[in-house]
Amino acid sequence: MSHLREETARSAAAKIAAITPDARESRTALIGFDGFIDSILHMVDRRTDMTPTGYTRIETIAAFSARCAAAAGRSTNIEQVLVEDRFGGNGPLLAGALASLETPTTYIGAISDHQRIGIHPVFAAFAAKCRKAVAIGPPSSTLCLEFDDGKLMFNNTSLVQAVTWGAIVKRIGLEPLIAMFDEADLIGVVNWSLLGGVPGIWRGMMKDVWPRIRVKNRRLAIDLSDPAKRTDEDVRSAMGQLLELNGLPGLRVTLGLNLAESERIVSVMGGDVSPARSMATLGETVMARAAEIQRLTDLDCIAVHPREGAGAATAGGEAAWIEGPFTNEPRLSTGAGDHFNAGFVFGQLHSMTLGECLACGVAVSGAYVRDARSPDVARLHDFLIDLPMPESKPGSPHRGGSDPG
Repeated sequence: MSHLREETARSAAAKIAAITPDARESRTALIGFDGFIDSILHMVDRRTDMTPTGYTRIETIAAFSARCAAAAGRSTNIEQVLVEDRFGGNGPLLAGALASLETPTTYIGAISDHQRIGIHPVFAAFAAKCRKAVAIGPPSSTLCLEFDDGKLMFNNTSLVQAVTWGAIVKRIGLEPLIAMFDEADLIGVVNWSLLGGVPGIWRGMMKDVWPRIRVKNRRLAIDLSDPAKRTDEDVRSAMGQLLELNGLPGLRVTLGLNLAESERIVSVMGGDVSPARSMATLGETVMARAAEIQRLTDLDCIAVHPREGAGAATAGGEAAWIEGPFTNEPRLSTGAGDHFNAGFVFGQLHSMTLGECLACGVAVSGAYVRDARSPDVARLHDFLIDLPMPESKPGSPHRGGSDPG
């Protein structure tokens, strides 16, 4: 471990150890508003027998795409094996990770059963971790095809489109909703790319909530969630709304992006991606990209998390990078990016330095992909004390760490 990397990680661990129960209890989060059931799938390459485990899987996206391409003009059948159904969506994954870190967390979103009576059984354990979970409607679904070199996610978003500002106000009531926002130190509004109701939720925050809550320092965590499918006009409109939110009294916006998302934002906002591409190291590239996006958007903090690590830049001119704890054999990669975001904003909630926030982000993500569950405070502390060096496999891309999923 490089000296600076080790020093930063251990400094973050020391600050985590120093957080008192009262301090942890006083930093609250309000997160929303999506909800998906993630079906984790393996795609079958060959059957060795017809038992549930009697198969070898297609190991890479390249191999899967070749199998699909070979069927063009003909047809094919590719068997899928369901590994498990997990609660998902950027919001629940972010909220669940924060709750595991003992952050009192309220979640509002698409997590009801299909009768709209209670919490969907897949979300029951998640809801139990939250201080409060409010179901607006039933979840949508995602097929998560996991491979050694990444994952493919196929979303059905029809049900989550019912999550709108009007539906939230109708379900909770405006006064209780304002009280939830008033209490929160961290607000998370994620999955803009798949939820058509997010712009209206942002407008509701500005029009209905902010004029009626106390002025105090609050952090707004934003994850666009792969805006590739959205138009340039949509992206520019979202950046404009985020700038308005960033200007609300006491509110500072953190925008989390993976590397591809960061390039799209630079391009849409009229920046130049070539200077960052010409940097000597990935760390320099990511810091330059984050600083360019901060300049273009004028938001408080930009965090960019490729698989190899994470970098960030702030409105105050600060920039930092940390190499991540890659593993070639993650037990789970879906949700790794949400866990990076959780670790990063956890650090911000507890007034850590930018480098320490990045260390918390890659550590929460790194522990998650190894354990296939969100780390608690003790696991995060110990992981930071001995932050693993990145693994590499000749001829194979890195996996794990701060994966963009």
